[in-house]
Amino acid sequence: MKSLYIEEEIKYIGSQLAPHWIYKNFNLLGDAIVAFTGEMDVKITEMVDIEDVISNSPIYSKKMVSFIIEQFGISLSECVLRQRFLICIIIEELRKILGNKFEITRSGDDIFVKIDEKNKKLSVSIATKSTTSGLIHTGLNIDPTGAPVDACGLTTDLGITEIKKFAKNVMKRYIEEDAEILDAVCKVRGV
Repeated sequence: MKSLYIEEEIKYIGSQLAPHWIYKNFNLLGDAIVAFTGEMDVKITEMVDIEDVISNSPIYSKKMVSFIIEQFGISLSECVLRQRFLICIIIEELRKILGNKFEITRSGDDIFVKIDEKNKKLSVSIATKSTTSGLIHTGLNIDPTGAPVDACGLTTDLGITEIKKFAKNVMKRYIEEDAEILDAVCKVRGV
């Protein structure tokens, strides 16, 4: 599995969650994970989550770090499971940096941080299937200004400023988990 931290800012509008977007734009063929920062503005017309469409819930954040994953040969169920372990990896990395300074919890594919006795949303995430691959997008607020929900940010609220280092650590951990899954599949005999 390949990875890339993209230095230039990219405005995430939802259309990037598409088969071969990583390959077409960054020449990474096959299973890959990329990360980048930028504004996030996903209109209803670009929504993959039908629940958000029905509830007319567009997504906005002044600045986020986004992770996009494309993996081939996996089912939608496996893609959702991989999305969940990506969220768990992110939480573990946050706890390494923050220690016990904040209470961080997960509800499904959402990450919440307790700030001033309120659980504030740190993340957005979706997993879906294209005709050729499983696709995951997870975004973490850096500066949640303009978010339509009570949200917090990595930098504005948690004091995390080394976003590139954080993103690279998350991607490295994801790739390690992916390799360990393959090893676990290969090392057992059928019964």
